[in-house]
Formats: sequence, C-alpha cells, structure tokens
Amino acid sequence: MNKHHIIITGASRGIGRAIALLYASMGWNVSVCCRHKGIDMEHTQSRITAAGGQYFTYYGDMGDPEDAQTFVNNAVRTFGIPEIIVNNAGISHLGLLQDMTPEQWDTLIRTNLSSVFYTSRAIIPYLLQEKHGRIINISSVWGNVGASTEAAYSASKGGINALTKALAKELAPSGIQVNAIACGMIDTSMNAFLEPDELSALTEEIPAGRAGTPEEVAAMVRQIAESPEYLTGQIITLDGGWI
Repeated sequence: MNKHHIIITGASRGIGRAIALLYASMGWNVSVCCRHKGIDMEHTQSRITAAGGQYFTYYGDMGDPEDAQTFVNNAVRTFGIPEIIVNNAGISHLGLLQDMTPEQWDTLIRTNLSSVFYTSRAIIPYLLQEKHGRIINISSVWGNVGASTEAAYSASKGGINALTKALAKELAPSGIQVNAIACGMIDTSMNAFLEPDELSALTEEIPAGRAGTPEEVAAMVRQIAESPEYLTGQIITLDGGWI
C-alpha cells in the first residue's frame, strides 16, 4: 500500500479506461468501477495488468449512495488513501425535453451528477486526513453553454461545473484541489449513434478538424493532477477550439 493510488469511476471503456491505463503505465494502483460486470471491464483489467499496474474493481451504481460509499471504502482498504479521484461515470440522452420521461431524467441526473456528490462525499474524509488530494470531474462543453436536444445532459454537466467551483472553495483551506475538464467531442462509444455524415458535419465545426481522443483527456487529467496546488475551482475546456 505504499504505491500511488487513483480512483476512477466509469472505467470500463472510453475516457475512464484511458485514464486507468495511463496511470497503470506509471506504476500506480488503480481502483475502477462500472455498473455491470462484462467484457468491457475485463478488457480494461487485462490491459491494466499488461501495462504493469494493479487494479481493484467494484461493480455498482455510483448514483446509489451505498454503492459509492462501499466502492470508496473498499478501494481505500485495498490500496490506501488515493492521491486522485476522477469522477467520470456518465450517460447521455438525445431528444426533446418534452419527450423525456421522469424516469429518464432521474436516471441521467443520478448517473451524471448525483454520482459526483456521492463519491466526493465518500472520499473527502479520507483526503482530509492527508490534507492533500485531487478531485477531478469529467464534464462537458454543454455544461458551459447548453445544447439543443441535450437539455438534461447539459443540466447535469452544468451542475458538475457549479459543484466543482463550490467544493473547491470548501476544500482549498485543507489543501485539496477540485477541478473539472469540460470535454468537447471525444471519440468514444457515446458518439456511436451519429451517422457518418453527421459526424463529418460536427468535425467541420471544430477548428482542430477532428474529435479529441480519450488519451488526450487522460493526459489532461495528469496535467491537472500534477499542477500547482493553487489551481483549483477551474473548469478547463478541452475541445479543439470548438466552443
């Protein structure tokens, strides 16, 4: 338990997996979770091992307070208090607001926003013991400006941004940084519903001329984690100049 330790939610694929693999390659212990056991997480686990890292895996819903607390407690019990926790778990929803059911709204807000509250609440007492730590939340540019037909998703990410800023003020006196990355279009399965012509049209709007990669988000997580302690309460946009 003398190695560095990072906790990552929603790490079975995409951005979460890329962060896990980056830190595994650096020799860190990696605690990861996802809602359901399956081939995606098994692939993440095998790649963590291949990269030279060790992992602890928990299967549960971070939008459930008991699951979130159990995951954090067991991760700490396995590898010790982490230096970093990345709140990455999230889902999307495309459609008009008036067509969205209350159940769909509740699921999205619970998964995207409440999960950040529950995991942060669970880890803060541990970080306060160390008077050190980094909480990094994965947000979206739609949390900054909103997106048509993605009102609920935008609301959840806007909530993450506000929570990040407020929590940073609470924890700064204790030496704990809280920041968020507002991602633009990242090449993950979350965008798999787009038709080729829709993807091309979106890419043309991005000055960088392409979608970002999960590995670039992981690299930004590392930069934030290694930044001076004075950097806190920031929503850092990673979008190729799009918004």
